[in-house]
Amino acid sequence: MPLVTQATLWTARIQLVPLGDDHLEGEVQLDADPEVMRYLGRPRQRAEVEQAHRRRIATASVVPGLGFWAGLVAGSFVGWWILQPPERADQGPVEGQAELGYRLLRRYWRQGLASEGARELIRHGFADLGLHRIFAETMAVNLPSRATMAAVGLDYVRTFHLDFDAPLPGSEHGEVEYAITRQEWLANRPAVVRHPVPGTHGI
Repeated sequence: MPLVTQATLWTARIQLVPLGDDHLEGEVQLDADPEVMRYLGRPRQRAEVEQAHRRRIATASVVPGLGFWAGLVAGSFVGWWILQPPERADQGPVEGQAELGYRLLRRYWRQGLASEGARELIRHGFADLGLHRIFAETMAVNLPSRATMAAVGLDYVRTFHLDFDAPLPGSEHGEVEYAITRQEWLANRPAVVRHPVPGTHGI
């Protein structure tokens, strides 16, 4: 079978391109912002972000088609989205499943971009990659992210606890998992509107 490469995707406002070295400066901005990192860990120095960047790029080589996408609005980096294979045993099997995630620069919050990009990755995962299940995780106290998960069709599955070397405030309440199956998505999906690549005139 031919190798499935990571696709470039489009929404009404966002171009989602495979994460590359051109996006490193945006990642540095993201991970240095204490508000962005509030539910993720302490802000990172540049050297730490460079290491994380290399790990993010490498994700695309684990399962064909999955990986990190940089989101561009009018050519400007707004954040990244992911579909990545499960990393822990309690997340279930790798085959046919992926974890959804997103991280946006603070100036692009509350504009519906996180959910817009997430919906397209869910569509891509089920319609193009043939995934069976997509899930997402966050801290139980991260209400904005939980609201986004629910808004894009994921349902609450469980609350669980992980051991951290440096627990964040609120970690005593645990982590939550939300998920959607391909069957659920097919039953409830809205009409699909395709967004042609500029210059193709829809052909």
